Amino acid sequence: MTGSLREQLGDYLALRRALGYRMARPEKLLNQFLDYLDGRGEMVITVAAALDWARLPANGSSNWWAYRLSAVRGFAGYLHTLDPAHEAPAPDLLPQRPLRASPYLYSDAEIKALIAAADTLPTPLRRVTFTTLIGLLVVTGIRVGEAIALDRDDVDFAAGRLTVRFGKFGKTRELALHPSTVEELRHYQRLRRRYAPRTATPALFVSLAGTRLRYCNIHWTFHRLVRVAGLEPRSSSCRPRIHDLRHSFAVRSMLDAYAAGEDGQTRLTLLSTWLGHVHPASTYWYLSASPELMTVAGQRLEAHLSGGSARRR
Repeated sequence: MTGSLREQLGDYLALRRALGYRMARPEKLLNQFLDYLDGRGEMVITVAAALDWARLPANGSSNWWAYRLSAVRGFAGYLHTLDPAHEAPAPDLLPQRPLRASPYLYSDAEIKALIAAADTLPTPLRRVTFTTLIGLLVVTGIRVGEAIALDRDDVDFAAGRLTVRFGKFGKTRELALHPSTVEELRHYQRLRRRYAPRTATPALFVSLAGTRLRYCNIHWTFHRLVRVAGLEPRSSSCRPRIHDLRHSFAVRSMLDAYAAGEDGQTRLTLLSTWLGHVHPASTYWYLSASPELMTVAGQRLEAHLSGGSARRR
């Protein structure tokens, strides 16, 4: 049973990845689902089995159940086209309720506390790796996945540029780095050579094993640093997340632009390109959670409209 299903899962994952989807998490869940079918002695996917597995653990959230079922749904739909004996759960079973987290906008003091907390990590390599990683996320606003994918050759120390090769939709972009950031990356490279094991990986940031950092381990360590830094949730939907360093970068960029008297729309367009967004509307979401920024933007708009009224009179 499972041999053929495992083979078909491999084909399904290869197809989805060829279409540009990132399948690391669905792959893990689907392999767990096949283990579950093995335990039940079932050779085909049924709606009943999919629902029973998806609603584990019993105390899980409805959104987690929905996500688990959605992973099975895609695979089951693929299998159904090959063999109608496989049943694909309907989309209205365990529907996922969209819950978008409110961005946690870090203050300068909170960022300093996070970086200071990295000094409590148990080894010199982990300390310097997470200090440098968090600092780079703060000053560039790149995604965590983009930082993980960076290779040493992606840092042009002479030109002060960072090449981000694996953004969303496979887009590559170049970012200009401040000289202080270049120096911090130089410092990391020196300490990396001293503390990291000899390795053939081209990765910029490495683990204690000398391998490229893993997404799940970064998040686990970041949550530890949040606790050490004493950061608390501001609401049930606004908790300190590593992704919110990107939101904070975007808000600070716009506030700096307004403080310098720059045109907000022009900066927004540039910021969208810098962040690797396809459309500025995606960047606007990053900004809408900041009352300070919305106040400044409102004041600028009011001043613009007042000026227009005065000219009309």
